[in-house]
Formats: sequence, C-alpha cells, structure tokens
Amino acid sequence: MEYLLSLFVGIGLAAATGFRVFLPIFFFSLGTYMGWIPANDSFAWVGTLPAVIGAGTATLIEILAYYIPFVDNLLDTISVPLATVAGSLLFASQFTEVNDWTQWSLALIAGGGTAATISSALAGTRAASSGTTGGIGNPVISTVETVGSTLMSILAVFLPILAIILVAVFFYLIIKYGKKLWSKVKGNKLKSNVSRNST
Repeated sequence: MEYLLSLFVGIGLAAATGFRVFLPIFFFSLGTYMGWIPANDSFAWVGTLPAVIGAGTATLIEILAYYIPFVDNLLDTISVPLATVAGSLLFASQFTEVNDWTQWSLALIAGGGTAATISSALAGTRAASSGTTGGIGNPVISTVETVGSTLMSILAVFLPILAIILVAVFFYLIIKYGKKLWSKVKGNKLKSNVSRNST
C-alpha cells in the first residue's frame, strides 16, 4: 500500500509538471523545507532555502512569460523536454527506498511519460488557439495551466487517490480529442504554407 501511494503521489506531481514545469518543483521544495513533505538524504537539497528561492523565482518567471504573446509559443518548444526531466525527478523522489535502476526506470517511464504527454497536449492546444484566435485565447489557456498545476500539486501530496483519478481523466480527454486537435494544428500550418507560397 505504501508503494501504491508513492506511485500515486509521484504520478500526480509528474502530471503537475505537464501543466507548469517549475510550480510543482517549488511546491515540493517549499513543502520539504516546511516539513510537510518528507524527503530522504538524497533529496534533502530540495528542502534548502536556496532551492526554495530558486524554484520560486523560476516559477514566477515561467507563469508571467506565458502571458507574453509569441513567447508562450516559444516556451512550448522547450516545455516538453523540461517537463519530462522535472516529472522524472519528482517521481523519483517518491521511490528512494528501491534500487537506483528501478527508481529511475519507473521515473522515466511513469513520471517522465506522464509529464511529456500532458505538456505535449497543452502545447498543441495553445498552437491551435494561436492559429484560430491569433493568440487572443492563449491567456485563458495559460491561466488554466497554472491553476491545473497548483491543484494537481496539492492533490498529489494530500489526496493522491483523487490526483490519480484526475490524471486518468486527463489521459482520457487527450486520447479522445488529441487527434482532432492535431488535425487542426496541421491544417493551420498547411494553410499558412499555402498562403506564403501564393504570395
């Protein structure tokens, strides 16, 4: 049961990084610093004051940057690999009692995979919004992402079973609407290329 809860917490935190890369890291760092979240010696550095300040600064910059037109789309090009790394790290922090190979294999597959999937889906949503609304709808998406990351971070630590249910819902929605979204993004790119060639 202990490992199952650790799995739920790890996946929940990894999912949160799919919405915002640094916000869950800040939450985890602050929680460890305040003593709310236990961390063993290998992750003790996460709970230091410099780590809290660094993660908090990065979180603030990331949140604000996503409200700047065109910068948000630029950030999406690096958000997936960053989210994969962050998701793997946060997932690994919950499995410190197992051997290193098992810990990081699970971290990359479950943590990194979850973060990358959600981050990719959100990047596609923003690309579709940019193509259909000229970027006007992007601040709404950015706000939803920040709220989603905050909510998932809190639930992952305090209500991990609810967090894993929400992750399952996200994956269901991604599978259901992902193809339609990808088709729309590809269609907008095709139209853009055709208009450039015609001019």
